[in-house]
Amino acid sequence: MTGKILAICRSDKKGTQKYEISEAHLIPEWGIEGDAHAGKWHRQVSLLSFEKIEEFRAKGANVAFGAFGENLVLQGVDLRNVPVGTIIRCGDAVLRLTQIGKECHDHCAIYHSVGDCIMPREGVFAEVLKEGVIKPGDEMEFLPLDPDRPFTACVITLSDRAYEGTYEDKSGPLMVEILKEAGYEIVEYILLPDNKNRLKRELIRLADQRQVNVIFTTGGTGFSERDITPEATLEVCDRHAPGIAEAMRWYSLSITPKAMLSRQASGIRKKTLIVNMPGSPKAVKEDLDFILKPLAHGLGILRGTDTD
Repeated sequence: MTGKILAICRSDKKGTQKYEISEAHLIPEWGIEGDAHAGKWHRQVSLLSFEKIEEFRAKGANVAFGAFGENLVLQGVDLRNVPVGTIIRCGDAVLRLTQIGKECHDHCAIYHSVGDCIMPREGVFAEVLKEGVIKPGDEMEFLPLDPDRPFTACVITLSDRAYEGTYEDKSGPLMVEILKEAGYEIVEYILLPDNKNRLKRELIRLADQRQVNVIFTTGGTGFSERDITPEATLEVCDRHAPGIAEAMRWYSLSITPKAMLSRQASGIRKKTLIVNMPGSPKAVKEDLDFILKPLAHGLGILRGTDTD
């Protein structure tokens, strides 16, 4: 699948509208040279389909390229349906798609003027893997996903004390370390307070926009009134996958009878598996050692690289 670059846009300062440029120098792990939104994060380059801009213009809106905050206007590809992880080649430059859509916290000028903006639902984002210079008229090639690619994972720690800085989070970093050793690509590690709405927002964002294969949470699964992790997890899931949580409880009961007090849950949102882990580092290591091998088959089925 290929698309044609119709425009390249850049802004010198955040909060200002992007303007068209004749070519762009793509810098690995950074983005477009001189662009205010470049940096060491996963949204280095933004892309928007020309066809979606034309649909917006057909409603009577007179918008120039760059008005939605997009870096690249691409013709011939429905970007919204390109899966995260897709490798994109353009000449010497190589990019990787990292996110579909985005949350819009502060509405842009377009939204305030016409009451709508297509970037949050139609825009996609990429990181630069290999340096190169691109210009309008160049073709971008979208490569099929490698079936042997690593699984992607996100780790979320729920702890009021750790979030406030009065307690060091040891379970989250330990989980990241174990998963990396097992071959997982860690997309994000997040530390949150025990807040249901904040956890739900992160779970939805990571599943819908970043399309991670699995999200592991640690903490918030006990009897305290602030322990809301299972409730938040099940409220965002489309399907339950109770066997994983049940298996961990069964295994932990062979180590301590207090495992019966764990309320951890597991479920699926779209193609993302969400698994609640206990809060202690010792229990995290024990449970991960127990579930990681069989879990790989389920993750492969979810992303379509394994069969039943």
